[in-house]
Amino acid sequence: MAKGTINVETKNIFPIIKKFLYSDHEIFLRELISNAVDATQKMTAIANRGDANGELGDTTIEVKINKKQKTLHVIDKGIGMTKDEVEKYINQIAFSSAEEFLDKYKDDLNVIGHFGLGFYSSFMVADKVEIKTLSYQDEAEAVKWVCEGDPEYSISKDNKKERGTEIILHINDENKEFLEEYRVRELLNKYCKFLPVPIQFGEKEVTEKDENDKEKKVKKPDIINNTTPAWTKAPADLTDEDYKDFYRELYPISEPPLFWIHLNVDYPFKLTGILYFPKVNNSFEVQKNKIQLYSNQVFVTDEVKEIVPEWLTLLHGVIDSPDIPLNVSRSYLQSDPNVKKINSHITKKVADKLEELFKNERESFEEKWSDISLFVKYGMLSDEKFVDRAEKFALLKDIDNNHFTFEEWKKAIEEAQTDKDKNIVSLYTTDKDNQYSYIAGAKQKGYKVLEMDTMIDPHWMGLIEQKHDKWTFKRVDADTVDKLIEKDEEATSLLTEKEQETVKKQFESSLGDQNTYTVELKPMSTEDQPVVITQSEQMRRMKEMSQLSGNSFMGQMPDAYNLVVNTNHPVINKLLQAEGDKQQNITQQLIDIALLGQGLLKGEKLSQFIQRSVNLIDEE
Repeated sequence: MAKGTINVETKNIFPIIKKFLYSDHEIFLRELISNAVDATQKMTAIANRGDANGELGDTTIEVKINKKQKTLHVIDKGIGMTKDEVEKYINQIAFSSAEEFLDKYKDDLNVIGHFGLGFYSSFMVADKVEIKTLSYQDEAEAVKWVCEGDPEYSISKDNKKERGTEIILHINDENKEFLEEYRVRELLNKYCKFLPVPIQFGEKEVTEKDENDKEKKVKKPDIINNTTPAWTKAPADLTDEDYKDFYRELYPISEPPLFWIHLNVDYPFKLTGILYFPKVNNSFEVQKNKIQLYSNQVFVTDEVKEIVPEWLTLLHGVIDSPDIPLNVSRSYLQSDPNVKKINSHITKKVADKLEELFKNERESFEEKWSDISLFVKYGMLSDEKFVDRAEKFALLKDIDNNHFTFEEWKKAIEEAQTDKDKNIVSLYTTDKDNQYSYIAGAKQKGYKVLEMDTMIDPHWMGLIEQKHDKWTFKRVDADTVDKLIEKDEEATSLLTEKEQETVKKQFESSLGDQNTYTVELKPMSTEDQPVVITQSEQMRRMKEMSQLSGNSFMGQMPDAYNLVVNTNHPVINKLLQAEGDKQQNITQQLIDIALLGQGLLKGEKLSQFIQRSVNLIDEE
């Protein structure tokens, strides 16, 4: 048995490995199995070249636990190592066999990981690590390597008979969770679910039929991974149902996706994957980190914001690229030109897909718009390059469920909804039920009203106003209907100046200390409401955008309303004729009706309104 010292530049390498090399100790299993996959793929490449004697045989990688001995085993039937290779690739930390092997067999496979630092991640969870290995080479002898977490190791002959490598971890007390079957299975499902070589973890009982067609229970190896996931196949070889099945494999309890984009790039970088558009709700309560990043089918992370544009992190699916640079633990992305290229390519592919669907399947696109719109709006707000593309397929939806492109909407409303300053005014509602009376007033004027009921819409409307000259948005309750889209003609009040002053004082007196309301008098049609509550479009939108952006100052400011009295309504003239309590009751009733229409009358005031309404009926 030979002994030696591992070739490292510092004897403190093991504490560094245990504490700082990897962000999470569970990564060790991914690294060891990645190495096993590499060794297996190398063996397959050699066999395919005719450079190996004998049959390739079963190449399944096996993971085993021995709780009694406190060991975890990773066993492959790959290329194996000679004594000299153990010295070269294991004892010289960070010297990888992968690059050297690629030079010889680069046309035959993609190597996932590297011997070296990946292997040494095992010392994060083990006090002692053994390697038993037998090279595929003729007349090779089996080798056993043992190290107990310090620079000293021993190497000796072994009696291993099968080609390949077995890694044995003697798990320490701090990490005994990795001796539990459920925990190991959890890691295998997380990191190894789509590795290209079969991985066995235990056995499972299945039902089979014997030669007499009778059912019987038999035990079979439990293969935990899908070695040929959908993204590794050509789009032409997949049906819609294949894509949906793969989505269910990724997200078992999710609703079916709306549609998907299959990525397949060979130059100037390698990128494969499938991105799915999921159904999302309008409340913007969206879970990110749903896109999984792989490197040659090895799971790396679900933190993909550097690769995928921020607004597309709402998508689901898989991205796989060996050209994304990772640090030594493969846990973090590094700054690199390829990352920016991939980011831009993904944006382009998404825009291409949306434009294609809009052009070729507009009816279906409109049906999906309520789900798609969040992505498109968020993208337009986040990515300037996306805005010009998105204007071709971004839609505005009116209250009658009609959809318009920006150009179509302009043509539909510009004749009726252009004000005296040549601004095209788009009216919108955020709540069709609560703002019903305002919508009805707008429709009586022949105006069309849009639905803008998501939290992101205030920001999106602001962007559209910036990009389109002489466009403005106003909520239907931002002003009286005559003032929402001001024309050249001016209405005349039927009240004298003195009567108007009396009416204003009466309403201000009834409001008392409710300083969030400002009384305004406006001459409107006799068919309009006698009293209307409005709120400044500018102030409300600033407040809404501030709340969405997390600006506590604007978000906490009290709402300010205008209480607009229609001086031409007959009931206002009736109020002037009333005296004492009756005048006060009519005034308060008119205020409360207006508040009720905006959902602002609650609690005690609502109860008082109901009682007053009964009393007024009794007086008739």
